[in-house]
Amino acid sequence: MNIMGKNAESKASGAREYLTFRLGDEEYGIDILKVQEIRGYEQPTRIANAPEFIKGVVNLRGTIVPIVDMRLKFNCSSVEYNSFTVVIILNLRNRVVGIVVDSVSDVMELAPEAIRPAPDIESAIDNGCILGLGSVGDRMLILLDIEKQMSNVDMGLVAPVE
Repeated sequence: MNIMGKNAESKASGAREYLTFRLGDEEYGIDILKVQEIRGYEQPTRIANAPEFIKGVVNLRGTIVPIVDMRLKFNCSSVEYNSFTVVIILNLRNRVVGIVVDSVSDVMELAPEAIRPAPDIESAIDNGCILGLGSVGDRMLILLDIEKQMSNVDMGLVAPVE
């Protein structure tokens, strides 16, 4: 089957593609259509009085991009910068934002029936920002509504949907 046929088949079945990444021991997924690019981590320029999880800003080809360390935002136990640390550049409602993650895994296609509702529990992640839990074999992905996460009151990086 050619790629065009596979894409048409995926769209017809309602399957969506997610970029998967790791934060600590957990694996997350975000809609691939929100991803602009993936870059190696470089130290951003710190902004005074910004919350700790906003590491600063970088200049990306003339665009000033705020960088959010998702490990700090989600209260991961250890935050270590190494050769696997990457920044996922997102394009969210015409706003460019970068998120720091431990590593990027791959792109996965999930059919709607492979996604279960998220349990209603207290966590560092607002439950409204979790689309559900995706399962692929023995892997469990926490699927994030990254646009909603970035428009939360404490983040304020993307204007909320009216």
